[in-house]
Amino acid sequence: MSRELLAAVDQIGREKGIESRIVVQAIEAALLSAARKKYGADENIQARLDAETGEIEIIVLKKIVETVSDPRREISLEEARKADDAADLGDEMGLLRETMELGRIEAQVAKQIIQQKVREAEWEAMRREYAGRTGEMVSGVVLGQERRNYIIQLGKGEAFLPHQELPARETYRRGERLRAYLLEVRAGSDGPRVILSRSHPQFVVRLFEAEVPEIASGAVVVKAIVREPGDRTKIAVFSKEQGVDPVGACVGVRGCRVQTVVRELRGEKIDIITWTDDPRTFIGEALSPAVIDKVGINEGERSALVVVSDQQLSLAIGKKGQNVRLASRLTGWKIDLINQGEYEKERAKEREQEIAAAIQHEHALQAGQMADTGIPEAGAADTLLSGVAAPPDAETPTDAPQHAVQPTAVSAE
Repeated sequence: MSRELLAAVDQIGREKGIESRIVVQAIEAALLSAARKKYGADENIQARLDAETGEIEIIVLKKIVETVSDPRREISLEEARKADDAADLGDEMGLLRETMELGRIEAQVAKQIIQQKVREAEWEAMRREYAGRTGEMVSGVVLGQERRNYIIQLGKGEAFLPHQELPARETYRRGERLRAYLLEVRAGSDGPRVILSRSHPQFVVRLFEAEVPEIASGAVVVKAIVREPGDRTKIAVFSKEQGVDPVGACVGVRGCRVQTVVRELRGEKIDIITWTDDPRTFIGEALSPAVIDKVGINEGERSALVVVSDQQLSLAIGKKGQNVRLASRLTGWKIDLINQGEYEKERAKEREQEIAAAIQHEHALQAGQMADTGIPEAGAADTLLSGVAAPPDAETPTDAPQHAVQPTAVSAE
């Protein structure tokens, strides 16, 4: 029995990734609880498991006194010296009880205590291993599903993949291996819990770090990323080294690198663009795959008006406004879209207004000159001007100041 017990201790330690001494302490706590149930809680009992021999000892500690008033906790000096000649008053003596046979209830309690102690040790080992790894990408095996949430085997412990941290259309099979982002180690009522995510934008960054050596080395930097999990991701990259194309590095030869990331994300579309501090260029790039004609910006309001051709308008907007919405989040600018036809109409209206304003301004200047020379204004003395030819009209200015065009198509906050 002792040899079998030690073998079980070693096996539990290896499987759970905890030290054997912790398993021994759990067994001792279980034996102590069972002994107190059998012999009563009044006695000062200790339980010991010899880690070398596997022998179990139940020891009752009693204080050596002259006159015994509590036989459960005290022993007379005379009785103590029968077992140990060096015993003296005031000392404590341990008396070995015969190894007890556990009844059904005691055995059940002992089993529960061992399981609880081992579980606590397992949680502590998980906390120590993963608390400092928040933000990393980890790999595990799907153990099963519990209320739409997945239990993932991570090494010798388990992690939790909540349905809130999953793309909407992703499902997994038992035994399937997958990668995820280590979101946090959360304290719960049943111990620490490792929380994973596959919908976090940084999960995509970690995937690119694993596939693109230039990102892993720091030659290419991910400056911004936005994501609607399961549908589309936009990622802006920048090269710190001359001669290194950041977009080309992420795409890879014939798209091999980005396709590996797309397969891990179950077909999610990825737009990779070059980051720049020029807002016009950055906004135009962020609206890819649409081709942009013109970009006007208002730096005070951080808003932009983007003109696209009629053929590119739906592509710039995206499905349910997704493309322009992600571009706005990526750049941090409010983006208004307008097609070329509407833009030309608005510009024509502005030109008409500018011409009319210029004519009105010229007439006002002429009227002011007439007033200074004593000539009556036109319309105030029509009879005096009836026989005089009107002066030729001033030419309409062709380089009139331009005004902002009001958007009429789509706006993305």
